[in-house]
Amino acid sequence: MAPCALCPASSPSRAILRRPKTLQPVCKACFFLVFETEIHHAIMGSGQAETGAKGKGKELFRRGERVAIGASGGKDSTVLAHIMTLLNERYDYGLDLCLLSIDEGISGYRDASLDTVKRNAEQYGLPLKILSYHELYGGWTMDRVVGEIGKKGNCTYCGVFRRQALDRGAHLLTVDHVVTGHNADDVAETVLMNVLRGDIARLERCTAITTGADLPPLEEDGLDALPRTIKRSKPFKYTYEKEIVMYAYFKKLDYHSTECIYSPTAYRGHARALVKDLESVRPSAIVDIIYSGEAMAASLKLLGRNAGGIDEAVDKGVTIKQRAVQKTCVRCGSLTSQDLCQACVLLESLNLGVAKIGLEKAPSVVSI
Repeated sequence: MAPCALCPASSPSRAILRRPKTLQPVCKACFFLVFETEIHHAIMGSGQAETGAKGKGKELFRRGERVAIGASGGKDSTVLAHIMTLLNERYDYGLDLCLLSIDEGISGYRDASLDTVKRNAEQYGLPLKILSYHELYGGWTMDRVVGEIGKKGNCTYCGVFRRQALDRGAHLLTVDHVVTGHNADDVAETVLMNVLRGDIARLERCTAITTGADLPPLEEDGLDALPRTIKRSKPFKYTYEKEIVMYAYFKKLDYHSTECIYSPTAYRGHARALVKDLESVRPSAIVDIIYSGEAMAASLKLLGRNAGGIDEAVDKGVTIKQRAVQKTCVRCGSLTSQDLCQACVLLESLNLGVAKIGLEKAPSVVSI
């Protein structure tokens, strides 16, 4: 192997790997340093498409925030727990970290991964909260859902249920922020999926490194008029999956490597295969897709475009915006734009024995 490209030229160490993102030969010490530093830069706002009031990238966290790390026991979430703990100490972010794990009820898969999560909690000294679909959704687990609807489309149910479960867990833990292990490959796949489905309106949310907003102050009576949306961030947005695997391997981290038994039938698999093929030809293809998604999302904000439930019309030089009304789900109290949130619609279809994938997409609007 060639000498490390990042070591001092006068005394380079022997490289042990070639970075998938840049193809640079690097030694173990330099790989660890550049991997950790790039994630720190992403956390501090470098290279982000989103900007703050001063036109600079926004830092993901504020000092004193209580942050829940979405933990599944897989490589991404295990490396995330390790990195967040490491960088919080190294750069003194001042964060109060904890682990939040969701048990979807997948026999032979989730049981083993939850054991890994419990070990991670001990290894990093972080409190752990585990919530299950069974307790949240009236006895429904993913095994039971698949038995009801089959393997086609089951990821729709799991994705909607998991998002709501993370929100519920975050409220129980009274956290300000949730971070997940979604990496650059995941983001690129989601961009392609939205493009292939013609769902351009979702690009802004899927390419954003942070969704949600800072929690507003409570009302005078100590209660919220609407449920408080928890911020979610992806510190690994620009981090390649292969580098995460290499980092976990060389650091000898404890993680669960088995893939979900229901994921091979997911539509995402086609986008993943395309991303891998493009990466083999052009290593920068993954971040190039992300940058393209960010550019398309930015273009949606131009006058006359439609983006994520917002219709803009121009009448005699006056711009009229129509936005979906944010209210509480009449059944579970979650934030939604309809009477029932997606999770409750899906749960009702399961309980009635008429499970369906297609959800009504006609939210109520109000002129502003």
